[in-house]
Amino acid sequence: MSGERAAAKGVVQRLYDMAWLMMVLPPLFWAGNSIVGRALAGTVPPVSLAFWRWVLGALLVLPFAWPHLRRDWPLIKQHWLFLIPAAFLGVSCFNTMLYIGLNSTTAVNAVILQTTMPVLVTILAAVLLNERAGSAQIAGLALSFGGSAVLVAAGDPARLLNLAFNPGDLWVLAAVVAYALYTILVRRRPAMHPLSFVAATFVLGAVGLSPAWAWEYATVGGMPLNGDTLAALAYVATLPSIVAYLCFNRAVQLLGPAKAGFSIYLILVFGVIFAVTLLDEQLQIYHGAGVALIVGGVAFANRR
Repeated sequence: MSGERAAAKGVVQRLYDMAWLMMVLPPLFWAGNSIVGRALAGTVPPVSLAFWRWVLGALLVLPFAWPHLRRDWPLIKQHWLFLIPAAFLGVSCFNTMLYIGLNSTTAVNAVILQTTMPVLVTILAAVLLNERAGSAQIAGLALSFGGSAVLVAAGDPARLLNLAFNPGDLWVLAAVVAYALYTILVRRRPAMHPLSFVAATFVLGAVGLSPAWAWEYATVGGMPLNGDTLAALAYVATLPSIVAYLCFNRAVQLLGPAKAGFSIYLILVFGVIFAVTLLDEQLQIYHGAGVALIVGGVAFANRR
C-alpha cells in the first residue's frame, strides 16, 4: 500500500513539475468561471457568489492542507504582512470585481481588458522585481496580443474603433490590476507548502470579503439556493479556485510572473472552444487565426 502511495505521489509530482500543464489548466478553468459568472449575472449577487465560492473552497481544501498548515504555522505568523495583501488582491478582489463587472459589461469588452494582464505583469515585474523582459518575451507578447485583437474584432479591425466602455469595464480593469499585483506577490511567497499557501489565502480572502457580503446581504439579499446555483458554486469553488490557484502559483514558481502571466491569453482560446462546443456558435477563419497567434506567442515567449 505504501508503494502505491509513493507511486501516486511521484506521478502527481511529475505533473506538478510540468510548466506547460501548470500554464494550461488555470485559463481552462477560469474561462469556465467567466461563463458561469456571466450566466448568473442578475440572478446571484456578485459578492455572494465570490464569498461563498471562497468559503466552500476553504472548507474543501482545509482537510488536505491541515497537516501542512500545522507545520508551516510559524511561517504563516512570520509572513502575515505578505499573506494578507496576497489574499486581498488575488482572492477578495479579483473574482468579486470580475463578477460585478460581468453584470454590466459586454463579453467583448471584458475579453479586451483581460488581455491587458500579461502586459501589466511584464511591466510590474520589470519595475518591482527588476525582471527585464527579453526579446522572446516581447515578441511573444506582441503575437498573443495580436491574436486577442483578431478574436475580439472578429477579423474586422474597424470593430476595435467602435467599442464603448461602461462602469462594468472599470470593474473588470480593477480586477485585472489586482490579479497582476497578486501574480507579482506570488513570486515572493514564503517557502511553505502549496496547500498551506492556498488554504491560508482562501481563508483570509473569505474573511476580507465578509464585510462586503454582509452589506450586500442586508441591502440586496442572498444567493438563491437551487440546483443551478449549487452546481455553479460547486464548480467555481473547486476547479477555478483550488486547482487553478495551485497550478498558477506553481507556474509562477517555475517560470516567473512575466512568463506565467502569458497563460491569461489562453482564456480566449478556451473561450472560443466553449462558444463553439457549448453555445453552438460557428467557427470562423478568424477564430483559427487568433488562436494560432495566441498559442504561438505563449510558446515563443516560454521557449528555452
